[in-house]
Amino acid sequence: MDGIVQELGVGTKRGSDDLFLSNGPFKMNSQSSVNGNDSKKFKGDIRSAGAPSRVVHIRKLPMDVTEAEVISLGLAFGKVTNLLMLKGKNQAFVEMNTEEAANTMVSYYSTVTPLLRNQPIFIQFSNHKELKTDNSPNQARAQAALQAVNSVQSSSGLDSGMGLASQSPVLRIIVENLFYPVTLDVLHQIFSKFGTVLKIITFTKNNQFQALLQYSDPMSAQHAKLALDGQNIYNACCTLRIDFSKLTSLNVKYNNEKSRDYTRPDLPSGDGQPSIDQTIAAAFGKEASLLGAPGIISGSPYAGAAGFPPAFAISQGLSVQGVPGPLGHIAFPAAAAAGRMSLPGFGAGNCVLLVSNLHPERVTPQSLFILFGVYGDVQRVKILFNKKENALIQMTDGNQAQLAMSHLNSQRLYGKPLRIAVSKHQAVQLPREGQEDQGLTKDYSNSPLHRFKKPGSKNFQNIFPPSSTLHLSNIPSSVSEDDIRMLFSETGGVVKAFKFFQKDRKMALIQMGSVEEAIQALIELHNHDLGENHHLRVSFSKSTI
Repeated sequence: MDGIVQELGVGTKRGSDDLFLSNGPFKMNSQSSVNGNDSKKFKGDIRSAGAPSRVVHIRKLPMDVTEAEVISLGLAFGKVTNLLMLKGKNQAFVEMNTEEAANTMVSYYSTVTPLLRNQPIFIQFSNHKELKTDNSPNQARAQAALQAVNSVQSSSGLDSGMGLASQSPVLRIIVENLFYPVTLDVLHQIFSKFGTVLKIITFTKNNQFQALLQYSDPMSAQHAKLALDGQNIYNACCTLRIDFSKLTSLNVKYNNEKSRDYTRPDLPSGDGQPSIDQTIAAAFGKEASLLGAPGIISGSPYAGAAGFPPAFAISQGLSVQGVPGPLGHIAFPAAAAAGRMSLPGFGAGNCVLLVSNLHPERVTPQSLFILFGVYGDVQRVKILFNKKENALIQMTDGNQAQLAMSHLNSQRLYGKPLRIAVSKHQAVQLPREGQEDQGLTKDYSNSPLHRFKKPGSKNFQNIFPPSSTLHLSNIPSSVSEDDIRMLFSETGGVVKAFKFFQKDRKMALIQMGSVEEAIQALIELHNHDLGENHHLRVSFSKSTI
């Protein structure tokens, strides 16, 4: 290939289509070759205004880009019929099956900058009408990749004959390695960058957080799948696995944190949190049985196709609306996410928090461990010996610290609003052996009460701001409503309402007189022994009774 480049002459100012002069080894059918004015037609890197072509010219490719990565750029728009890689020039030519497909591709990428391996690339029409690569060197790899992708396209119903008309606008999304909470609002923010999101249903099946998301059109669904399948929502975790659903429409009955119909803001929120079964039934109606049908969640349609990768590399960080506090990096291209405006992401940051304005006579390391443990796994707590209204709390990582700070700052504990900031300390030091600190420093690194040790735990999906309503679980059958009401009244608060879950009496909602009363009740009664080897589990709820 280097020899081909040298034949063009060093230092001549020519457009990249110069690589396809008629006297070269690559045969191109073009208007220019017909007219015999090759050199006059190939001026400048950017094509002048003219009729679109089936051949698309791609520039500024990464040095180690693969054939499959280049092919992926065109798959959302139609069948890719030919490919020519010019790795020595960091360029490629892609031939689409129709001029319309190429036109759609170029138009789309004029508004959304494509990224390959974190590097922006540039796409424009070629001067040539057809790409012929019969005699080109190193073409075997390109043809193998094309054949692999096209065979999968055909078997998936995505070939040019069918187009996207037969494809569902509904995506089935599975979030693997769910280390941080993924909410409905997070999904909406990510996926709305690729088209209009109409409806979202979230649920847990087989201990996995899943969602069904309906776009207004199949093309948007295809774009989102190619861009996001296999990518991480947050750094090194929460991996998206995306497939097309067999359903063509979702039926959403409630607008709440589990389901949302963005075309029907008038929908009720439902009576408390709908159960998973209710949510699925509301989404699918008569087709709910499909959820259990073998093979409904297949592998990626492009799995095994010459190592087929996503169309975009994940690059920029983005703060997430609807998720309290910065939670690492949202994974999708900055240009697509923000109309070419880059938004700064938040790093993991320090995992140690400085908490001040505490009640020095009432606060204990255990009370802070329980409260902050709602938002992450607390490793150590130190109440300052000479300033007992201040404490240092070490979380597992900076993301958990940010989450706890955003939820608990200014909340009232024992009559005083908490003041929380990131500490300059990198870790909480334990007292030296023999040093007396009145039990003000505690190490909880091996505590059995950590809520987030288990990857994929449902606790990640149920992180909410402090509220007057608490969610209770692990209630034995021998404990009555009156028993629980009395227990919570003894914390000094007023119990305003109580309700067992209809389908699972081990769980209940209880509403206290205020958020402050609920915080105090959670601190005192989380892990309370109810007998029969049942320890009460208490967390904040978004529902009301």
